[in-house]
Amino acid sequence: MTPPERSPTDESFRLLVDAVNDYAIFMLDPSGRIVTWNAGAQKMKGYEAEEIIGQHISIFHTPADLAASEPGTTLAFATANGRAENEGWRRRKDGSTFWANIVITAIRDEAGALRGFAKVTQDLTERKRLAELENISRLTANIQVAREEEQARIAHELHDDLGQQLTALKMALAELQGDLLGDQTNAARIPSHIKDMNRLIDATVVSLRRIATGLRPIALETLGFASALEWLIDDFEQRYAIVVEASIETAHITLSEAAEAALFHMVQEALTNVARHAGADKVTIEFGRHGETGVLLIADNGHGAARAALSKQTSFGLLGMGERVRRLNGTLSIDTAPGGGFRIAIRIPLDALPSA
Repeated sequence: MTPPERSPTDESFRLLVDAVNDYAIFMLDPSGRIVTWNAGAQKMKGYEAEEIIGQHISIFHTPADLAASEPGTTLAFATANGRAENEGWRRRKDGSTFWANIVITAIRDEAGALRGFAKVTQDLTERKRLAELENISRLTANIQVAREEEQARIAHELHDDLGQQLTALKMALAELQGDLLGDQTNAARIPSHIKDMNRLIDATVVSLRRIATGLRPIALETLGFASALEWLIDDFEQRYAIVVEASIETAHITLSEAAEAALFHMVQEALTNVARHAGADKVTIEFGRHGETGVLLIADNGHGAARAALSKQTSFGLLGMGERVRRLNGTLSIDTAPGGGFRIAIRIPLDALPSA
């Protein structure tokens, strides 16, 4: 059978696609196998046309994508909706990976029958690297600001809390000394002085523990994860008069010390944000196991924020939580709207929470 002749328009379009070096542009048959290959695809992915034509697009996907059936899911979405676009890691012939933006468009004939797909891939590795560097720079700047704020907070608590209590204790001791060295008529006041001093010492110990916990969650070592969170929540309620409803289920989750510390600090940072910015009078905290994932949910009924404000990533608390989640190979999502409160969902794969 003689193949149909190409029209001048078809030939010009083919030459145009072949000349594009910055994009991989190629066609797939309805099953996802490659039927055309341009110079940009060869440059980006490393395959010659004769090596790759006839191969399935799954050859470009990472093992994680393949385990999640991502190639088939994307083609099915494009078939149903006409177009699919996503970003993710893709593999070259030499095994190296690059961050790609992929657009897959379903191609149909005049009768509506699926003829295949057009796929356009752009290498965004450099753009992603620059974005990560910008994020690191922003995080570093916020860490410095947070460090200075934390130093100021500790100085304030030491002066206004511990300092005042120790001054009062010194005054009580001076009065006790005066009564001990005075005549017998003052002896009756000695038990009262001792009681006041004991009260001041107890208050000083409580303040010292609270300040120390802000620096390092010592409560984790002495109480365990669930009890430490209960202590943190109780202290928060007493200090800020904000109600917290908590459900902490750890019966089927074994956490490493690093994971416990990270989760404890995330709850601590979230509660700090609520106290400083949310304008809320109620917080809900849930932690438990959902399948093979540990899930931490924190929500408040405050005034919320516009989504555009979140994109600026000015909150160190959110940046800090994001970094902790990243180290545990988890994900963090935020749902908020003006007047709609703030909801944070943190999901961490259980295999990222080893017991040793």
